Amino acid sequence: MAKLDFSRLHILVIGDAMLDNYIIGQVFRISPEAPVPIVNVKQNQYSLGGAANVCNNIAHLGASTTLIGISGKDENNKILGKLLKKNSINNALIETEIPTTTKARIIGEHQQIARLDYEKISFISEEVVGKLKERALLLLKKSDAVIISDYGKGVCCEEICQSIIQTGRDLNIPVLIDPKGKEWNKYKGAFLVSPNLKELGEIASKHVANEDSQIEKHGMEVLKRYSFKYLLVTRSEKGMSLISNKEKEYYHIPTDAREVYDVSGAGDTAIATLSLGIASGLKILDAVKLANRAAGIVVGKFGTVPIEKGELEESFYLKEERKIKSLLHLLSVVKVLKAQGKIIVFTNGCFDILHTGHITYLRQAKELGDILIVGLNTDNSVKRLKGEKRPIFNEKDRAKMLSSLEVVDYIVLFDEDTPKNIIKKIKPDILVKGGDYKVEKVIGREFASRTIVLPYINGYSTTEIIKRIKESS
Repeated sequence: MAKLDFSRLHILVIGDAMLDNYIIGQVFRISPEAPVPIVNVKQNQYSLGGAANVCNNIAHLGASTTLIGISGKDENNKILGKLLKKNSINNALIETEIPTTTKARIIGEHQQIARLDYEKISFISEEVVGKLKERALLLLKKSDAVIISDYGKGVCCEEICQSIIQTGRDLNIPVLIDPKGKEWNKYKGAFLVSPNLKELGEIASKHVANEDSQIEKHGMEVLKRYSFKYLLVTRSEKGMSLISNKEKEYYHIPTDAREVYDVSGAGDTAIATLSLGIASGLKILDAVKLANRAAGIVVGKFGTVPIEKGELEESFYLKEERKIKSLLHLLSVVKVLKAQGKIIVFTNGCFDILHTGHITYLRQAKELGDILIVGLNTDNSVKRLKGEKRPIFNEKDRAKMLSSLEVVDYIVLFDEDTPKNIIKKIKPDILVKGGDYKVEKVIGREFASRTIVLPYINGYSTTEIIKRIKESS
């Protein structure tokens, strides 16, 4: 697939901005005060949530985006503002007396123990509604698509929603909606509305089974009732269903998730990617498939984490090619693996002319843990270490050969003479080095929990193989 390029697009997002707080620790005992676990806090992390997470996904996919909504005059608003700035999101929030909506999740031993919600759901004043409309209509004219991200916290009232939808229709700018609640008159006439199965059942006022025929029947009824152009129903393990206002036009797209770890934020990722697909000129079905693929990636991550453009591009590669990661993408994968309790093993090398010695060594390294990451020297790095006539095979070929080995889980290239920087960032459980090194001489050992030296297999050496080839010719 060609590289994705959304750099010229601007997506306007209006909705309920939130701050997500993850309080992460370890559990060793139960409290004597009540039958609840005591969490020894190790980390306190913040991330963008709600409509802010929609923007975060858009920004990480390479487009520009602006967030319109409300926040409080509090400390959490300051944290939210810093995160928006850090992620290159234009901040058009209006400060009010309503506190910044914050969700604090307490995590112990990789499990969510409790969630604390700091919020006040109330009608916003006419003055604030007027300011929100003014900002939205001004920015809408400069946008390629609009997302209304409704979390039921008060921003997405009928006056604001209808003003945006009508203006969008007049200017031929698609308005996409992630709905909430049972009052859908405010969404009437929207380009696309994307409920989940439960929300579809609520608005249809009946139980809707997760079956194609049921989705088609009740989805078409809802679409016609509210004059939507498209209805996109997300169906958990059964993927998505797209319903068009054209008679009997239904598309059912199976899920693209490879491993489900955390569904937090998957809907935000889907609608963000969908908006970019539509704004970039993709056909609606192709845009939905792209969104489905993006959602399938983020459910394999821990917490509210945005999709990365490179990850989405990589998802179209062959299975072996998916093993080859940039350091940025690899770190997000490692974070999930560590949260799952996986033992991470790291080793490195040039691996020029892959031979039996390499394969035996890598197999032994993999047996030490669950996941084996191989740091691979780039061509420039190999030349500095081995001389101008090396490597024999370029870095792409060497990476592909390594990726074909079942024992290798991920490959990351590094251009430095040593992998110290990568080891520092990955912080593997086990660092493996081959040869007759002493452990205290292994580079990067201070960033690993354990360092193990494995002996090389006698009689196998790339340098010796090259020498024999030259002699035989």
